[in-house]
Amino acid sequence: MKITGTLVNYYIHCKRQCWLHGNKVNLEDYSELVKIGKQLHHNKLESNKNAEISIENIKIDKIKGQYLVEYKKSNADIKAASWQVLYYLYILKKKGITKKGKLICLEKNRNVKKTLELRLTDEMIRIIEKTEKHIKELILSEEIPRVKIMAKCKKCAYYTYCAL
Repeated sequence: MKITGTLVNYYIHCKRQCWLHGNKVNLEDYSELVKIGKQLHHNKLESNKNAEISIENIKIDKIKGQYLVEYKKSNADIKAASWQVLYYLYILKKKGITKKGKLICLEKNRNVKKTLELRLTDEMIRIIEKTEKHIKELILSEEIPRVKIMAKCKKCAYYTYCAL
């Protein structure tokens, strides 16, 4: 099983979302918020042809100089998005490429960008390696994580499924 940046993001954000996505329960194609995010992402990449880079199981939005750059439509879950960027830095480091991370949140209702710079440390590498192991165990588990409805859930593509 290949771990992706999306799975890392979902694992940090919501274990149930990670399990559902990892087990191919895809409700994101029907989510307006996901469609908006994909369109913003597409527009950003369209202005910079060939910016997206695929390496094994990850898709990096852009590498510019010393930075790996990841775009998000908002800073709604900055922690999960940060760990996704750190995971990408980890994959690059395993290939002998050392970069810093830059997470750029495109605020959809304003012409404002919020930028966060990230650096991969040895402690973060240990956390990522444990997280990879936990994600694999979670996805292979036959038991779906229990529902914990929170305010952030209302914007999730899986909200209707979980709220039933």
